[in-house]
Amino acid sequence: MVKHMVAWILAGLSAGVATVVGGLLRSRYERAHFVTETFCIQSPKIREETTLVFLTDLHSQVFGEDNEALVEAIAKVQPDYILSGGDAMVVKRGEADCTVPLALFGKLAKRWPLLCANGNHETRMKEQKSVYGDRYPTYQKELRKLGVRTLVSGSYEIKPWLRVSTVELENRFYKDGFPAQMEPSYLSDKLGNADAFTFEILLLHSPLFFRACRQWGADLTLSGHFHGGTIRLPLLGGVMTPQYQFFHPKCAGFFEKDGRYLLVGRGLGTHSINIRIGNRPQLVVLRLLPQEREAKQDR
Repeated sequence: MVKHMVAWILAGLSAGVATVVGGLLRSRYERAHFVTETFCIQSPKIREETTLVFLTDLHSQVFGEDNEALVEAIAKVQPDYILSGGDAMVVKRGEADCTVPLALFGKLAKRWPLLCANGNHETRMKEQKSVYGDRYPTYQKELRKLGVRTLVSGSYEIKPWLRVSTVELENRFYKDGFPAQMEPSYLSDKLGNADAFTFEILLLHSPLFFRACRQWGADLTLSGHFHGGTIRLPLLGGVMTPQYQFFHPKCAGFFEKDGRYLLVGRGLGTHSINIRIGNRPQLVVLRLLPQEREAKQDR
């Protein structure tokens, strides 16, 4: 009897170890192999077909030598514009190495217009001067020298009918478990009013505030921050966000409400929890299409 129990225990332990090792190996593979995914949006505000690439949560991840695999994938898309949604590096425990994002953004800016917004890691580096010194202003200065347009809180007109805005969120919006609620006037106080005749894209790093974004007038909100939920399970979605929210419905994906859209990118890198299972890094391609194009396709 005892021998049988020991055998069952050893078998269980072996199966557990095999599962853990298999999961770690799968996670290592996924973290090194991104996928390119395309999303299409039609609107009467869109006057001509436009292609955008959205990068978020790079966290200094490298794909191939010097990120050449990522650059080559973007080259195949030939975007009109590239938008970076923040968290390009890892900023924690006094460390803030910006080498990888500067190298990547430098390559991209030579070939395509590139706009960079801040995520919570850039904001942490900016606000904690006693820890990170002048690394944030130095990083911003280097970006501008590379030809990158930086936007902390404000708007930039890409085309007469297309505007990109971004707001840098304070730390209270990133608190674990119970982040602050966004006041109705928060975005308009930062950006002014949205233009009803312009297709408004809003880069807001956290996806928790889609309602406020819609109320402000964002036609498309681009977010990241949640890393796809770390581990993604069929039907259940992402397991855990970096703010320790479990099975949050907007960990990743494309959502629509009242004719306005939210796209939550799974991101390209990781930091504290270096795990991705069922959740490969994501390069997002956006095809903005005039409304009449959709009508022609329907016929």
